[in-house]
Amino acid sequence: MAETLNPVRRLFENAPAEAANNQLPDRMISADSHITEPPHIYTKYIDPAFRDRAPHLVDDQRGGQVYEIEGLRPLGLGSIAAAGIEPREISAVGRVFEQLPRGAWEPQARLADQLRDGIASEVIYPSVGMAICNHVDADFKHACMWAYNRWLQEEFVSHAPERLIGIGQTAVRSVAEAIDDFQKFKEMGFRGVMMPGNPATEEDYDDPSFDPLWRAAVELDLPLSFHILTSRSDGSHDVTSKNAPARSATMAWRGSVANGLNSVLKSLQDIIGMFIWGQVFERHPGLKLVCVEGDAGWLPHYAYRMDHFYDRHRFWLKMDDMGRRPSEQLADNVFLTFQDDITAFRQVGMVDPHNLMWANDFPHSDSTWPWSQEMLKAQTTHLNEMEKALIMRDNAARLYGIDVAALPSRLTA
Repeated sequence: MAETLNPVRRLFENAPAEAANNQLPDRMISADSHITEPPHIYTKYIDPAFRDRAPHLVDDQRGGQVYEIEGLRPLGLGSIAAAGIEPREISAVGRVFEQLPRGAWEPQARLADQLRDGIASEVIYPSVGMAICNHVDADFKHACMWAYNRWLQEEFVSHAPERLIGIGQTAVRSVAEAIDDFQKFKEMGFRGVMMPGNPATEEDYDDPSFDPLWRAAVELDLPLSFHILTSRSDGSHDVTSKNAPARSATMAWRGSVANGLNSVLKSLQDIIGMFIWGQVFERHPGLKLVCVEGDAGWLPHYAYRMDHFYDRHRFWLKMDDMGRRPSEQLADNVFLTFQDDITAFRQVGMVDPHNLMWANDFPHSDSTWPWSQEMLKAQTTHLNEMEKALIMRDNAARLYGIDVAALPSRLTA
């Protein structure tokens, strides 16, 4: 038998004997999954003024297709729809849309893919829309995001609103417009907001001018999501393969492309720090922030280091005192999603399990689908039933208002 390269399978094969009998929660929820945007999504739903500039599929020179996005490097289909493929076979290029799994964009097929992975509901994020978050043209970005929002509501999440949880995209061209977007998202049935890592305003998110937007988020019960690769500091949207151009002085990482791709969680830490040190959570204690796909095993040290800085250095820096220490704000206001991060599970106890939400990242190249059950059984033998339920279901259900009782049970399927 050929050696399997899949790290999830290897982990299960080397797991403690009790992993085979490790019971996982029923009606599990993935807190971060994606769609691969179908070819018509932007050309059909975009503002007509931008139709001739809409992102679209074109043939590449390797027998596949790429998304051509004005102002960005072409985005290959391979890595954004590679779930279930052995690592040796993954390539960003060389695949056409018809070769992708239908569940990456077709809702009925997606529901079947959920059950195959032992889950019952997913919080849905875009793929092409992630790259668009960093587009320099705010008007173009706004038009693309609203094309995606219209498609997401009309053709995808409406088919199963409790199993396909919609998250709306906003370009944040102004606070007033973003408030209007938030209100529209609520009317459309979306459960949260995907924010670009950098707003298209002169002020950053910690500026008090954003306070009306944060009040609206609390009043509308819409959590804010910041996904990896959606901040300008990530810099890795210029990377499509090992054939990407050589590093330049303008790129956001040092060394090889691998170093850039392996360090994208830094931008999420920057956002958390900005909200805490900018006292956004102090002014809006009900605001919920979700850091998506940046792992979570680093959280205990990060929280400790923030407290250490606050306790020792705020005085000579003339910082205002805060009603809650940084670690308390993290515990009250911040959630982290992760897929294959055994360190996150091992840190339960040092980190509150109420802050953690597991995800399968379907259908991206980092996805654990369709081996999620095997991986989770191997990684969670030390957790009690309540801890497993919180991380794999209940935290996401509470945050997004998902009716767990309405979800299909694998125990009766």
